[in-house]
Amino acid sequence: MKYQVLLFIWSICIVSCSNAQKIATPVAGKIIRHENFQSAYVDARHVEVWLPEGYADDQAYPVLYMHDGQNLFDASVTWNKQEWMVDDIITRLVREGVISPMIVVGIFNNGEMRHPEYFPQKPFESLTEEAEKRLSSQVKLKDLETFKQKICSDDYLSFVVEELKPFIDRTYQTMSNQSNTYIGGSSMGGLISMYAICEYPDIFGGAACVSTHWPGFGDFDGNPVPDAFVAYLDAHLPTPENHKIWFDHGTATLDEIYGSLQKRIDKVMEKHHYSSDSWTTKVYPGANHSELAWQKRFDEVLLFLLGE
Repeated sequence: MKYQVLLFIWSICIVSCSNAQKIATPVAGKIIRHENFQSAYVDARHVEVWLPEGYADDQAYPVLYMHDGQNLFDASVTWNKQEWMVDDIITRLVREGVISPMIVVGIFNNGEMRHPEYFPQKPFESLTEEAEKRLSSQVKLKDLETFKQKICSDDYLSFVVEELKPFIDRTYQTMSNQSNTYIGGSSMGGLISMYAICEYPDIFGGAACVSTHWPGFGDFDGNPVPDAFVAYLDAHLPTPENHKIWFDHGTATLDEIYGSLQKRIDKVMEKHHYSSDSWTTKVYPGANHSELAWQKRFDEVLLFLLGE
């Protein structure tokens, strides 16, 4: 029964994140939507750019790229009537003087392609044929339809790095250097954020990996995916001297299965000499797998990555 509940939550995460059509209305600042942003790598999708209060052409701003962009700013247009409250929280922290004004780029997910775009490709491709068959069998038995599409996160990151980021840097007043460019997301968005900072350490200076979905697919005995993630991180972690990585998880609903897996990741971080200045893993007792939970700790994420 416990697995069935987690599976139901996981299926909701997959099928319920398709493109919202209404433009988000921010509490503060301004949102500009770039409709159906075209790419040579992935299908077109909306991109919403949030500009902070007082945005000015004579000032440059750090940039945070966030996945599942339709869930960030306005609960009235999201599938579950929840949001991260990104605009509210950044505005409050800026007014309090603890972070600098920043730009947030919300990259919409593409519905049924969300999982193959967000699943780290190189760890998946490192699986043995036997492990891949075992994984495929389990996924099909549990009615998860994640194997219908080929894993394509390398193409997704090429879109972000080679097409979207240059457009944002041309169009807005950005600090385009690595130390002022961040990437973040939750669940599968946490996985792709981890993958992004490892694949493009010269582009991203910080990653927010919130409720990172370390099982990759469903949770079952003998799942080979966590081993692949541990090995990948061990081989590809960027240097802690100029990178910051945030990990966290709650203890309820889908987050309940993350604790033991995160501890394995933490050992890799320690092995590569990440310290409290460059890495943190936070546990939030009672927190579940939802935007309402993530909004409650988003200020801590920002203070770790950008705090002055």
